[in-house]
Amino acid sequence: MLIDTHCHLDMLDLAPYNNDLNAAIDAAYHQGVRQLLSISVDLNKMDTILEFTKRAGVYASCGVHPLQSAGLITDDSVLRQYAADPNVIAIGETGLDYFYEASEEAHDAQKISFMHHLQAAGQLGLPVIVHTRSAKDDTMSLIKRYGNPNTAGVLHCFTEDYAMAKAALDENYLISISGIVTFKTAADLKETVRKLPLTSLIVETDAPYLAPVPHRGKKNEPKYVSEVAQYVADLKGIRYEALLEATAENFHRVFTQANPQHQLQLATQKETH
Repeated sequence: MLIDTHCHLDMLDLAPYNNDLNAAIDAAYHQGVRQLLSISVDLNKMDTILEFTKRAGVYASCGVHPLQSAGLITDDSVLRQYAADPNVIAIGETGLDYFYEASEEAHDAQKISFMHHLQAAGQLGLPVIVHTRSAKDDTMSLIKRYGNPNTAGVLHCFTEDYAMAKAALDENYLISISGIVTFKTAADLKETVRKLPLTSLIVETDAPYLAPVPHRGKKNEPKYVSEVAQYVADLKGIRYEALLEATAENFHRVFTQANPQHQLQLATQKETH
């Protein structure tokens, strides 16, 4: 099963689809995608994201991105409120980003928010979706201190080094690979993917960001996850179908509330010739 494990359906460029999200999801279906995880970065948009989950095969997370400085949480009450929805299968996107936020005050606010996400996830039995950039040591320190290795999570859109990936694996985390792996500048990431065990990997688009080659520079969308998966399969030297089987198994092992039987179906019936 092909799964886009991290996309932002509320941010997609729908102009090519006459502003019809279902048509964009159908395009993904035609490329083999059978489940989608629509990621929250702003709790003010959760009601919209939950609307997407009315379509079979679409799930949601609830969380606040570390760069959403005005929305960073200081307790977990709202997370718990949204996580009560059965289609919310993960907490996040949360984490630390010191690349765009340089001040210690901003870092402290991110750490507090991240801590509450980690604690809520562990108590609710949900995995955590972690964004980390230029904050490797603090990210792993907080995961080890406040995270629950039994529910674990994923380092999404991974671009760090093998040492961090290995540290995350020791906490039972998955490593999610995005279209960045197809970029010419991603030599170190390609080598990390080659070295990581297949049991640790999943794939994503992070749409509408980071479209894979040959679509780089365009708006990303869930259908392109098939090209990320093919690239990772080639790096690992395995068949595409074997990569799909392994990554789906990995995803459902950690994201236990995603039912493998609940899969996308076409929302719009189109004639085929």
